[in-house]
Amino acid sequence: MVATPTYGATRDRVEHYFDRTATQTWERLTSDAPVSGIRQTVREGRDRMRAIMLSRLPDDLTGKRVLDAGCGTGAMTEELARRGAEVVAIDISPALVEIAAKRLPADLADQVTFTSGDMLSADLGSFDHVMAMDSMIYYTADDLGQALASLCPRVRSSIVFTVAPRTPFLMAFFGVGKLFPRSDRSPTMIPHAPAKLARMAARHGATGTMTEVERVSRGFYISTCLEYAR
Repeated sequence: MVATPTYGATRDRVEHYFDRTATQTWERLTSDAPVSGIRQTVREGRDRMRAIMLSRLPDDLTGKRVLDAGCGTGAMTEELARRGAEVVAIDISPALVEIAAKRLPADLADQVTFTSGDMLSADLGSFDHVMAMDSMIYYTADDLGQALASLCPRVRSSIVFTVAPRTPFLMAFFGVGKLFPRSDRSPTMIPHAPAKLARMAARHGATGTMTEVERVSRGFYISTCLEYAR
């Protein structure tokens, strides 16, 4: 039987993968550079998902403090700053944070604080909104329940995040990954049902309402946007 990894162990594996193995691939995927057909569908799916997540927030975020949890190369960060938000952009990968900082237009620099580390750290302070695009997709339901519970007291309005949905394809893919573990494999997405995540969050003390916003399925990109509102 394969042991279930803890939040910390999964976080460390994600850091190793994105900071050492996949940095150049991710930099290219999130740019305008030509990519393969498969990666183009991922790019398009991510662009669509980012737009859906941003639609959950006001167009004018002036005076609001927003956490971009798992900022990657900074596309979400830039959009939040353009709406007037004070953004804390954090990623587990220092290399990706460096790319994000370089890509941010100079006129928005005063609105953004870049840092690397744990997106759940209490040292980051309180926020009006938290955006977590594809940064929670590798964690178990129990880990996500604890994550929401730890964020809730520090979030005044909403947490908008994505998970892998429990589709037959993703469940089969996840099952194969469990049967054939490899130490060098990239982190594996864990499919989730929103209702179970809501129960886990409540079990760990989170107070709020979970809403399934919209699913995006574009080629090899499959993700569901959820909103947890106070």
